[in-house]
Amino acid sequence: MYIAKIDDQDYEIKIDRKGVILNGKRFEWDITQLNENSYHIIRGDVSYNVEVESWDKKTKIANIKINGRSVSVEVKDKLDILLKELGMDKLVTSQINNVKAPMPGLILSMSVVEGQEVKKGDPLLVLEAMKMENVIKSPSDGIVKLVKAAQGESVEKNQVLIQF
Repeated sequence: MYIAKIDDQDYEIKIDRKGVILNGKRFEWDITQLNENSYHIIRGDVSYNVEVESWDKKTKIANIKINGRSVSVEVKDKLDILLKELGMDKLVTSQINNVKAPMPGLILSMSVVEGQEVKKGDPLLVLEAMKMENVIKSPSDGIVKLVKAAQGESVEKNQVLIQF
């Protein structure tokens, strides 16, 4: 599932073996790729020339020209949607001083020690919750100031685990 945001309007997109479902309704279209960034789409009796002008992988924003009109499309995938539901979607854009438990669980392993330098995306710990192992990664570059949880410890949602 994906969410595409165009002009402050959200569109839910699902893709299955039969094609695309847009906002709960089957989306019928004929699409032909003309080259690496250009497509021709026919939907009903209307023809569209679509050109992907740019794609920013970090922000997941595409600038697309449809029949000469430029639009900006922000795309969110399953992981982005889950992070938002867990309240972790803002971690990427703000200064992080603490890593908190996103849910109650058990610390299976701790991968960092105090004073250790970490880079964004480095694994910090493994949290078992709801019979699943969740690798909690560093949201930004930094130095671990304090480790406030240990292997084998049960933690609650929003409990501070690591301070930077």
